Amino acid sequence: MKKLESLVAEKLLKIKAVKLQPSNPFTWASGWKSPIYCDNRKTLSYPTLRNLIKLEISRIILENFGEVDAIAGVATGAIAQGAMVAEELGLPFVYIRATPKDHGLENLIEGDLKPGQKVVVIEDLISTGGSSLKAVEAVRKDGCEVIGMVAIFTYGFKVAEEKFKEANVELITLSNYNAVLDAAVQTAYIQEEDVETLKKWRKDPANWKG
Repeated sequence: MKKLESLVAEKLLKIKAVKLQPSNPFTWASGWKSPIYCDNRKTLSYPTLRNLIKLEISRIILENFGEVDAIAGVATGAIAQGAMVAEELGLPFVYIRATPKDHGLENLIEGDLKPGQKVVVIEDLISTGGSSLKAVEAVRKDGCEVIGMVAIFTYGFKVAEEKFKEANVELITLSNYNAVLDAAVQTAYIQEEDVETLKKWRKDPANWKG
């Protein structure tokens, strides 16, 4: 039986939620050149995969985090997944904006959290960890306890690992960069010689030129 990280990696590649282009790199919003691009919103268009992600995130929460009072999704990529997981588990749901609303109540968190609640945060993608941990900070400022975060995919950057450790947040992901590389080689999506290029990028993405 395939490990979950390999199964999810294969499916993300198949629907092109993850694209690998070592010879024709993407440019991220940050300006970084990258041989990989990930858009997990695409998973929402595929009912079987969408359901798999919902059920596996729910299972991970039940097996790893004990008593949970609410689920929080990080806008915008994890709003839908977070809401589906909350529905599956019968829990309240909120979502966390990247920036406060510029009118009305200027909310950063949409929905109701009660002080002291134990919250699991759902993310679609972990890159450097900055935006994900801003969401954690917002929940904590609301008087709640973040007992963990579950994401679909992580690039596995060292800087992100260090930030999560420093913030004392346990992160569990369905799949990861190494699993995608393995799946890409096995399915002939990329050639064996491309792997070294992809590994070099992950070590120093800010200075990688392709």
